[in-house]
Amino acid sequence: MAANPQPRVKRPHGDAVNLSHGSGGKAMRDLIEGLILPALGASSTTPLEDQARIDVPEIVGNGGRIAFTTDSYVVDPLSFPGGDIGTLAINGTVNDLAVGGARPTVLSCSLILEEGLPFAILEKMMCSMARAAQAAGVRIVTGDTKVVPRGSADKLFINTAGIGIIPKDVNLEIARIRPGDQLLLNGHLGDHGAAILKARGDLALDADVQSDCQPLHRIIAALLAAAPGTRCIRDVTRGGLATVLNEFAQGAGVGMRIVEDSIPVRPAVRGICEVLGLDPLYLANEGKLLAVVPAEEAGAALEALRACPEGTNAEIIGEVLPNPPGRVVLSSHFGGERIVDMLVGEQLPRIC
Repeated sequence: MAANPQPRVKRPHGDAVNLSHGSGGKAMRDLIEGLILPALGASSTTPLEDQARIDVPEIVGNGGRIAFTTDSYVVDPLSFPGGDIGTLAINGTVNDLAVGGARPTVLSCSLILEEGLPFAILEKMMCSMARAAQAAGVRIVTGDTKVVPRGSADKLFINTAGIGIIPKDVNLEIARIRPGDQLLLNGHLGDHGAAILKARGDLALDADVQSDCQPLHRIIAALLAAAPGTRCIRDVTRGGLATVLNEFAQGAGVGMRIVEDSIPVRPAVRGICEVLGLDPLYLANEGKLLAVVPAEEAGAALEALRACPEGTNAEIIGEVLPNPPGRVVLSSHFGGERIVDMLVGEQLPRIC
């Protein structure tokens, strides 16, 4: 579907979604053809098949592989500084493909609507999805819509699945991590988690912070071009940097050391963490990646990250150690060390 920043939407009769809009009949068709498809940039003549048919000639005979992922989004509130559930649903799925070395191509979009959801909010979120898809260079090619009774969901939930193409010479896996490798982060930690806290309004926070929600496939392509020996990449989302580091260390059977003074955190985010007793290492992000790169390619990798708008504040934040296997340690500002465990429990529910 080609995105259209100014879709011609015809809302169904009334002001909000009701159960008939999920019945499979005329009301549902009016909602899809009148609001959802135009807001996503498609016309009413778009064939409404039960599946999308996708040509992938570039992988035939070239040794490429298909990457496939799915994710669901239940963020509260629906809109927050720097984004909303629509941009999150597109960028989150694009990034899940990109960190595997794939070029994202097409997405699905499935909606769970609560009875009573205002059409104006639904239209806004669909338009956000269209703009984000256009910016990321992907198409939304199939989807589904369900409506549940009032109180059975919270306004709007979105599921997106995505398909991407992995070139034959790209192989990013945790098992490839080796002692001596360098750890690269593309920018400030914790922006998304802090933005959600601010948007919820429960704590009267007045910090100027925006979510880092952004697609990462272009910066990853630049990284792989500059450092083709890159071992693996992960987007730093729920559970934060600490969780990703522990997954890497345990999966590869290596140790990892990060340096506190090398980890970029905005003063506003650090201030929120100090007030609330949170650790920025565990805050969620929606536009950050952690890359493990051989030491001899780390300089070129850092330069490539900093040359991209998504990575102007990139840093080398640590290194891979042979021991102790499965453990992450942080060298603190004061010269000591502490163990960094994986997140236990839920620091901030419904963050994405």
